[in-house]
Amino acid sequence: MPAERLLPTTEAEDLIALVREICRDELAPHAATEEEAGRFPREKLRLLGKTGLLGLPYPEELGGGGQPYEVYLQVLEEIAASWLTVAEAVSVHVMSCYPLATFGADEQRERWLPDMISGELLGAYALSEPQAGSDPAGMTTRAVREGDDYVLNGTKAWITHAGVADFYTVMARTGDVSCFLVDGHSEGLSAAEREKTMGLTGSPVAQLRFDDVRVPAERRIGDEGCGLKFALSALDSGRLGIAACAVGLAQAALDEAVRYARERRQFGKPIIEFQGMEFLLADMAAAVESARATYLEAARRRDRKLPFSRQASIAKLVATDAAMKVTTDAVQVLGGAGYTRDFPAERYMREAKVLQIFEGTNQIQRMVIGRHLAKS
Repeated sequence: MPAERLLPTTEAEDLIALVREICRDELAPHAATEEEAGRFPREKLRLLGKTGLLGLPYPEELGGGGQPYEVYLQVLEEIAASWLTVAEAVSVHVMSCYPLATFGADEQRERWLPDMISGELLGAYALSEPQAGSDPAGMTTRAVREGDDYVLNGTKAWITHAGVADFYTVMARTGDVSCFLVDGHSEGLSAAEREKTMGLTGSPVAQLRFDDVRVPAERRIGDEGCGLKFALSALDSGRLGIAACAVGLAQAALDEAVRYARERRQFGKPIIEFQGMEFLLADMAAAVESARATYLEAARRRDRKLPFSRQASIAKLVATDAAMKVTTDAVQVLGGAGYTRDFPAERYMREAKVLQIFEGTNQIQRMVIGRHLAKS
């Protein structure tokens, strides 16, 4: 059952209606088989790009959709409810565009951003490293200036779209951390073998290696040493993307559980009529709607240009923990059927786990929240 939406404009209502149509016709029918095969749905992302869905939160003058973050996140939730790999890809791509769109010079944005926002070029965000995942200040990938170029050496880890991205937003040390827009076809840039992940099996995740990769100085975003500030700013918005994905996944699991509980009969009646089942489903629904309200409040703060870093961490923490519980409970509702791959509940449960890890683990979110409280 699609979530009831309170949208700020008629344009936003029409947008959600279009997204639901695309999800129904182009995404949901293919999700299970493509995930089973481990195929990356690049053509689906091109479709979303042509429809204008990959640049929704960016200004129209930059080629974007000019939509509030509140609306963009609800679009992302709808996509996640149909196919999480596609929603996660959209979230990663939008975050990969963020440093250029927000901090880039006008000439840089005019040159590169239109093809990025349109989806002609697929992005990846290269911050984490094998020994610097939750501690970006500990990164060791380096960029050394040589004339009109920087030469990058090092290894990034857990990079979504590694090996298939057309561009990488890369954080590397130039003393302090700087930000670079790296062409995905650069000589010396390579991806390791894909990680064998528990869920999101259609999403390519791998280490990314830089061996004397030359990047023109014109592809540095902002001044030297500003990269960590850009990275942390991007993560605040990226965490809201993951929160919206988590709510979409949890909504899909709830819908599957309710459908099954209405159809499955025991002792002469549908199991949804047993009080124990009613209470379990009620708790699942409360978790989904509470998480949705949390990410929307954070998004509205962002749209009003109010501080939202703490609220983004809270939304990411609450929504992804809720998704893990709701998907686990959905498997329980389906019983033995939920443990089989004949039903999507087991896939939802496997996919939910990584959402507690993306964009900073939930332990890191608790640290961020606690530090904000200590300063207030």
